Amino acid sequence: MKAFAQLYARLDETTSTNAKRQALEDYFTQADAADAAWAVYFLSGGRPRQLVPSRVLREIAVATSGIPDWLFEESYQAVGDLAETFSLLLPETDHSSDQGLAWWVEQALLPLRGLPAETLAERLPAMWAQLDRQSLMLCLKLITGSFRVGVSKLLVTRALAQLAGIDSKRVAQRLVGYTDLSHRPTADSYRRLIAAESADEHAQRGGQPYPFFLAHALQQPVEQFDALIGPVSDWQVEWKWDGIRAQLVKRDGQLWVWSRGEELVSDRFPELQILVDGLPDGTVIDGEIVVWNEGVQPFALLQQRIGRKTLSKKMLTEVPVAVLAYDLLEWQGHDWRNEPQHQRRRQLEQVVASADLPVLRLSPLVQGDSWQALAEQREHSRRLGVEGMMLKAREALYGVGRTKDMGVWWKWKVDPFSVDAVLIYAQAGHGRRASLYTDYTFAVWDGPAEASERTLVPFAKAYSGLTDEEMRQVDAIVRRTTVEKFGPVRSVRPTLVFELGFEGIALSKRHKSGIAVRFPRMLRWRHDKPVEEADSLATLQDLLS
Repeated sequence: MKAFAQLYARLDETTSTNAKRQALEDYFTQADAADAAWAVYFLSGGRPRQLVPSRVLREIAVATSGIPDWLFEESYQAVGDLAETFSLLLPETDHSSDQGLAWWVEQALLPLRGLPAETLAERLPAMWAQLDRQSLMLCLKLITGSFRVGVSKLLVTRALAQLAGIDSKRVAQRLVGYTDLSHRPTADSYRRLIAAESADEHAQRGGQPYPFFLAHALQQPVEQFDALIGPVSDWQVEWKWDGIRAQLVKRDGQLWVWSRGEELVSDRFPELQILVDGLPDGTVIDGEIVVWNEGVQPFALLQQRIGRKTLSKKMLTEVPVAVLAYDLLEWQGHDWRNEPQHQRRRQLEQVVASADLPVLRLSPLVQGDSWQALAEQREHSRRLGVEGMMLKAREALYGVGRTKDMGVWWKWKVDPFSVDAVLIYAQAGHGRRASLYTDYTFAVWDGPAEASERTLVPFAKAYSGLTDEEMRQVDAIVRRTTVEKFGPVRSVRPTLVFELGFEGIALSKRHKSGIAVRFPRMLRWRHDKPVEEADSLATLQDLLS
C-alpha cells in the first residue's frame, strides 16, 4: 500500500506528462504482479462501489479523532475532500504496514462491504493505525469510492508498453474490459497485459471487444471545410446518433455487448441476444444502441431502461432497442481494423443484410455533393433526433482512442440548446478546486417578467465552462451573498446570470421543474443581463416542443 500511496503522491504533484509516465514506469518496474494488477485497475478508471456508508464512516472517524461534530464539519468545509479530512484528523501513527496493495484491497477493504456498524467501529480504527498519513488517505479514498488521480488510461497504456517493450496498441487492446465490475485483477491478468505478443493471441480473445476509435470535434465554419479537410468526396458521412455506443462481439457461439465505457451490458439489452443466431462467429460490430419504434426515439426513453435494476416485460415492450451498425471490426475471425473505412462499410452492409433482424439496422449514409449541401441537411438534426453528423475519412483505418495516426473521424455537432439561468446554490469543488465554490445549481423563473409574483425554480447543475479567474470571482460573490448553509451547500442571493448550454432536454417527473437536461455547462457569464431578465420555464418548454 505504501508504494502505491507514494506513486499517487508523485502523480498528484506534477502536471508534466513525462514525469507522470516516469513515475508509472518506476512503480511497475518494482511492484509485485498482484499489486501491479490492482494499480492498473485503479489508475485506468476502475472504481469498486463505496465500501462503507459515509454516515457510518464519519461517525467512526469523529469518535476515533476525539473532536466534536462541529469541528469536523468546519474542517471538511476547509479541506473539501472527505477522505483527506479524515486522514488529517485521525491520530498519526509511526507504524506503516508492509502489506502490498493487493493484500489491502482483497483482505482488508473489500470484506468491509455489508458489515454492521458495530463491527466496522471495531475493525476500522485498528486498520487505520497500521498506515502512515499518505497511505491512510489513499485507503480512505478507496473505501469511499472517491479515488481519482490526474493520469489518463492512455498514459498507463504507454507506460506498460514501454516497460514490456511491446506496441502500445496491443496493450490498449488487452486493457479493454479490464475495469469492468465483473473483472477481478490478478497477478496472471497483469502478466497477460505485458506479455510478449503471440500468434494465437487473437484466437484466445473470447468475448473481449476492441478499443473504441473516437472522433475529434469539428467546430470551424463550413466555408473552411474544403481547405481544412478536403473535398466531400473523400469522406463517408453519417448521422451522429444520440444513444449508447457499443460493440457487439459474437464468438464461440455467444454474444457479448460492451459499452464505450468498457462495461459489459449484455444483460441490460436481452433482446439483442437473438443476434447469436443471426451473426456468424468471429464478428465484431461497432454501433449505437437506440430506442427504436418505427424510427429512433429520444434518448430520455433509453435512460429509463438504463436506470432500472430489473427490466419488466412491459418496459421491454414499450421501450424496445436496436443497434444502428456503422463499422465492422472483425469478420470471420479476422481483425478488419486495418482495412480502409469504405471497405469495412461495404462488408458491413452485407453482414447486416444477411442477419436480416430488426434489432440490427444499418446506419444510413448521408449524401451531399458539397459541404454546404450537407450543412443544410445538418440543420434538421434536432427534428431527426440526432446530434449532428459524423465525418469519416474513406481511407481511414480503425484506430485506438482519439488519435489521427490511422486516419480520422470528425464529429460535426449542432450548436447546443441554451438558456439564461440564475445561480441559486453553490458547493465547493474537488481536488485543486476544493477551496473554491465551483459547483453550481441554476434556476429559471416559473412565470413571465410581467407576472406579479414569480419564483426561481432549479433545473440544472453545472461546474464546467468558466476560466479559473472567473471561478475565483464567482467564489468571492458566493461568499458575500450567502443566505443559508446546508452542509457543504450554500444558498445565495440571486445576483448572477449565466448562459447555460446543454445537448438534450426531456420531461422529467423526478425534477421540481418537470424538465431534465443533458450535459449542462456554462457557456458564458452574462454580466450584461439582470436577474429579472433571465429565462423562464416557458423557454425550456418551447425547446422541448
